[in-house]
Amino acid sequence: MTRLFLVLAALAGATGTLAREAAPPVAADPVMPQAPARKPYLGEGALDTTVILPPPPASGTEADAGDRLTFAGTRALKGTPRWTLATADVAGGASHLLADFSCALGTRLDPARLPAVMGLLERARLDVVAAVDRPKAHFARVRPHVGNDLPICVERSERLAKSNSYPSGHATEGWTYALILAAAAPAQATAILRRGRIYGESRLVCGVHWRSDVEAGRTTGAALFAALQGDAAFRADLDRARAELAQVLSGPPVTPDAATCAAEAAAAANPLP
Repeated sequence: MTRLFLVLAALAGATGTLAREAAPPVAADPVMPQAPARKPYLGEGALDTTVILPPPPASGTEADAGDRLTFAGTRALKGTPRWTLATADVAGGASHLLADFSCALGTRLDPARLPAVMGLLERARLDVVAAVDRPKAHFARVRPHVGNDLPICVERSERLAKSNSYPSGHATEGWTYALILAAAAPAQATAILRRGRIYGESRLVCGVHWRSDVEAGRTTGAALFAALQGDAAFRADLDRARAELAQVLSGPPVTPDAATCAAEAAAAANPLP
């Protein structure tokens, strides 16, 4: 539970903003701070996710009713271990997400030992932001917690309320990273992809996204991963990351936090309503 508590402590002073909170650092290379910022793998306009995604459910439809039922039902999870895990999952970015896959890979993942993996994830994150920003602005969907005082796992703020909901940026990022790591470590693909799903579902537990937002995030992540595989630079970086990760996984494992792994297993075994 140590990592969860550390993340929760860091979140205590946060605003809960989700729109740009997950945006990657752009002033400098995250692995080599002295180097200039990376560019996305894909060129501008290469992937138009506003065309790929369907519009969010219209008010009064069966799908909209299902979204509202999930939001209402998950409010009862406040104070449970699933709520604690979801709160820890608020932290985005390559370093946090890499750590989130430690249990799935059976060893504590230290970004300092995985510079090639970190470089790949940080650069791909620029593509995630581009893939998410356009449909968020296009569909301009309101988040589920707006207009009510039901509990959510982050601090309410005007900035959060004004940020758009569809698709979920966290779910997109989590699923994109899960697909990348599954390609880099195919022997652990099942566990990796399971954790990617749980990470996205944490947005439902937190009450800051509708179910269809998270589903759209997985679609966006899958579309992005497919497009990235057509880029030669991405494939070369993935090959380097695969070799580096294989070397780390072949060495003595550093046991991940047992309580965190148990919380993830419980989340996987208990699907959301």
